[in-house]
Amino acid sequence: MREVNLKVGLTPKHPCSYLPGRLEQLLVLLDRELLCPEGYEQLLSAGFRRSGADIYRPRCQACQACESLRIAVNDFTPGRSQKRILRKNRDLRVRLSKQDKPEYFSLYQRYINQRHRDGSMYPASRQQYEGFLLCHWLPPVFVEFHREEQLIAVAVTDLLSQALSAMYTFYDPDEEHRSLGTFAILSQIQLARELSKQWLYLGYQVDGCRKMNYKQHFHPHQRLIDGHWQTMKDGA
Repeated sequence: MREVNLKVGLTPKHPCSYLPGRLEQLLVLLDRELLCPEGYEQLLSAGFRRSGADIYRPRCQACQACESLRIAVNDFTPGRSQKRILRKNRDLRVRLSKQDKPEYFSLYQRYINQRHRDGSMYPASRQQYEGFLLCHWLPPVFVEFHREEQLIAVAVTDLLSQALSAMYTFYDPDEEHRSLGTFAILSQIQLARELSKQWLYLGYQVDGCRKMNYKQHFHPHQRLIDGHWQTMKDGA
């Protein structure tokens, strides 16, 4: 990983999104010339992340809990429970779209308002949806999951030269029994293989955050620790 100088801003401290009772700060990229797919892919490998059209990275002096996590898609093998999830969802059809559709927000709104009433995204709004997921310099790909003709889940994904970056998955709350969050990651791993990509980035892993625990069950995976990607195998 080569060293570069970046223009960044530091946000004021605010309540942590992952660990209750803590404060967080974010580094926000100010280099407009890096707001492009090529620049973002380099920054992904350095622990940055996209939110809307902004690129950021946690920068908390007293805490290093946020660790970027990625999967080398050709090394991944599903575990026993993941194989069960794949079998459970064999009736679903997967489609790709490069355009935002009105039915996406309707599904997103139901998902946020029923499953995340205690989070910062509640109540869901169109402005918040667009500001979080859409991006003019890197339009995302929408991975649709259909049961017959009914849209029951969408995984929003960034398509890059060597990687996919999973942004967010939302689904019909009535289909919670399908474990659609895990199924969406498994589907994106397969999509990355089909597109000859090396990595699937999953954002930040925070071991102390219960809602993040699903990410660490994909083995092997890599975490960015002290500026170096380290491979984590099952049981590590």
